Amino acid sequence: MPIHFNEKNQTFHLSNNQISYVLGIEKGRYITHRYWGKALPSYEGSNQLQLVDRGFATNPFPEERIFSLNALSLETSTQGIGDHRIANYQIRSAQGHDITDFQYTSYTIHEEKEAIPGLPTTKANQAKVTTLELILTDSYQQLEMRLIYTLFENQSILTRRTVFANYGTQTVFLENAGSVMVDFATDELDLITLHGSHTNEANLSRERIRPGIQRIESTRGTSSPQHQPFLALADPWTSEFTGEVFGFHLVYSGNFIGQVEREQYGSIRAQLGIHPDHFEWVLQPNERFDTPEAILNYSDQGFNGLSQNFHYLYLNHLTPTSFAKKKRPILLNTWEANYFDLSEEALIAQAKDAAKAGIELFVLDDGWFGERHADDSSLGDWFVSSTFPKGLQPLAQEVHRLDMQFGLWFEPEMISKNSQLFAAHPEWALQVPEYPLTEGRQQLVLDLSREEVQNYLIETFSAHLQTGDIDYIKWDMNRHLTEVGSLAFPAAQQKEIGHRYVLGLYRILEALTTTFPEVLFENCSSGGGRFDPGMMYYMPQTWTSDNSDALCRSMIQYGYSYLYPPIMMGAHVSTTPNHQVGRHTPLETRGLIAMSGNFGYELDLQKLQPEEWLTINEQIHFYKEHRALFQFGHFYRLQAPNSFFASAWLFVNENEAIAISFNGLSRPAFPAIYLKLHYLDPQALYEDVVTKQRYSGAELNQAGVLIPRVKQDFHTHVFHWKKCN
Repeated sequence: MPIHFNEKNQTFHLSNNQISYVLGIEKGRYITHRYWGKALPSYEGSNQLQLVDRGFATNPFPEERIFSLNALSLETSTQGIGDHRIANYQIRSAQGHDITDFQYTSYTIHEEKEAIPGLPTTKANQAKVTTLELILTDSYQQLEMRLIYTLFENQSILTRRTVFANYGTQTVFLENAGSVMVDFATDELDLITLHGSHTNEANLSRERIRPGIQRIESTRGTSSPQHQPFLALADPWTSEFTGEVFGFHLVYSGNFIGQVEREQYGSIRAQLGIHPDHFEWVLQPNERFDTPEAILNYSDQGFNGLSQNFHYLYLNHLTPTSFAKKKRPILLNTWEANYFDLSEEALIAQAKDAAKAGIELFVLDDGWFGERHADDSSLGDWFVSSTFPKGLQPLAQEVHRLDMQFGLWFEPEMISKNSQLFAAHPEWALQVPEYPLTEGRQQLVLDLSREEVQNYLIETFSAHLQTGDIDYIKWDMNRHLTEVGSLAFPAAQQKEIGHRYVLGLYRILEALTTTFPEVLFENCSSGGGRFDPGMMYYMPQTWTSDNSDALCRSMIQYGYSYLYPPIMMGAHVSTTPNHQVGRHTPLETRGLIAMSGNFGYELDLQKLQPEEWLTINEQIHFYKEHRALFQFGHFYRLQAPNSFFASAWLFVNENEAIAISFNGLSRPAFPAIYLKLHYLDPQALYEDVVTKQRYSGAELNQAGVLIPRVKQDFHTHVFHWKKCN
C-alpha cells in the first residue's frame, strides 16, 4: 500500500520505490513531520522527536514542560497558541481575534486525485496515484482544515494543498492561505531560487540559509519575472550530478510567497503559498477555500535529478494532453521584422520566404486589430484593423496554402483608454473609486474578477477561433496590476480581487483550451513574466524572454531548465545586432541556442544575405532531423555558466546524443577543458557522426571530450553521437 498508517506509532508512511514521506500524530492532535527522502522499506521512529525544556516556551500540557509547539517539527503551523515561526495560515474570527486551535480528528486514503475547483492541478492521467487527507478541526469555531497529499507511483513527487472550511454559524476571514509547510530538523542546507527581471529572467541564486527568514515573493498580480514561485533546499555539497535536494513549486499564476526560516534551535521551516499581503477571503458559513497545489520534488541525484522529475511530471501530468507528445512546429514571428508596419502584401511575401525555408508556422504579432498603429491604443478592440480591408482570412488562407500553420498575437487581459471597449465599459478596468488609474505602456488591466468580462473574452476569442483560420495564439500580458479593486464587489471583499483575477483568468483559459484543444496556445508576459506551472496547465509552451540575444538566452534557458523541459521554452533566432542588447553573435550560435528551446525565428527573412540563407536552411534541416531528440529527449546541464559565460548541456535519448558547449567570451591562456557527458549508457558504444570514431558511453561519461580552443567570442561546439546497435 503506497500510504500506510501505523496504529502503533501513529505515523503515516507515504512511499513508493523512489521516496518516503512520513507524518506523525503527536499527543493525538498535532501533525508532525518525521521524514522526507530516499525510500524506506519501513518506518519505526528511530529519529525520535527531540523534546527539551526550553526557556520562553509555552506548554499546551502544563505538566509537560518539555513539550512546546514552538520547537516541534510540524506539517502545519498553529495560530496564537505557541508556535511563533513562519505561519502557513491565519484566520480572523468574527470577533476580530487571530487564534485557532486545529487538532487532528481523522484521515482518509483513496486511489484518485481530485480536481481543485477553479484551479489548475497536476493530473493522474494513466499513472497510479494515492491520496491522503488529514482532517483537523477547530471545535471552538467549527472550522476545518484538510491537508491533502497525493503520491505519484514510481515518481519522486508528492503534491500538497490545503482546504479551509467554515462549518460554524459566523463569518470568518482567511488572511493567509498557504499551500505547504515542511519543517526540517537541520540547519545545514542551502537555499536555491530563480530571480531576475524583464529580459533577464531565471538567474540562479544559491546561498546558505542564515538565521532568520529569507523569502522570495511577488505582489505584482502575477508570478512575475522577479521570482519564480520555486525554492529548493539542498545539502551544501549537492551538485548538478550528486547530492540531496528538496524542491517546492507552486501551481499558481498570481501573488505568492516562498520563505524559509532558520529558527533559534537550528531547524528550518519552508513555506509556499498565496502571498498574504493584499489577500483576504471572506469565508461564510458552509463555504470552503482551496489553496493552489504545491509540488514537492525530491532528488538524491543532484539538481539534474530534480529537473528530470519536474520535466517528466509537467510533460505527462500537467500540460494539455493533446500537446504532451505532439511535435512543435518551427515558427516565424513577425514582431522584430515588422513591429507595427504591416500590410497584407508584405506579410504574404514574408510567408512565401518562410515556406521556402521550411518554416511550419507563420505568426502575425501585434498591430493587426482595431486602430493599433502603436502600443498606445485599441487593446480590447479585437476586430481586424483597416490595414487589412479584406480581413485576415486571405492572409491565413495563403499561409495554409503554403503548407504552414497560421498564428495570431493577442493581449486579452488588457484594455487601452483609447479604445471602443473602454468608451463603452470604463467600469471593466481594475480600479479603486476616486483614485486615478495608473497606466503601464498606456494600457489598463481588465477586471477579470467580473463574470461579464470573462464572458466577453470567451465569446470574443471563440468567434476568432471558430473560423478555423487560427492554429496558434500567442497570449501576452505586458504589465503588472495596480489599483487592484473592483466596482463589482463590496468593500469587505476587495482584498479578494487579486485571487479572483487569477481565478477569472483560469476560467477563460479553461473554456478556450477545452473548446479548441487543437489550437496551440503560447503563454507570454513580456517573455517570462508569468512562466509558472499554473499557466503551463493550459498552455504547453511559454515565450521564455523578450531577450533573444544568444549569450543572455544561454543563461536564461539554463536557469529555467531547472524546472521546465526545453519544449516548453520558446526560443527564437533574431537578427544581429540584437534588438535588446545590441550584441553581435554568430548565426550558427543563435541557431543552436534556439534549438535548445522550442525553435523558431524572429527576423526579416527578406534582408538575409545568401550565406545566411544557406545557414538557416541547414539549421532547419538539422532541427527537423533531430526534432524528437530536442523536444522529447532527456535534457541535462553539464556546465553552469562561469565567469566567461561558458556553459554546456546535453540532449540524449535511446538512440543518440547531442552535446552543446557554448564558449561565451574568448579568453587568453585557455586551459584544457574536458566535457564529461555523465548520462550516456555506460554499457553502449557511441559513434561520432563527424569523425566516425567510436567510444564507450563510460569513456564519454568519465573521461569526457576535449573542448577545442576557438579565438572567437560566442562560439558554439556541437558534438553528435549515434548509439551503435
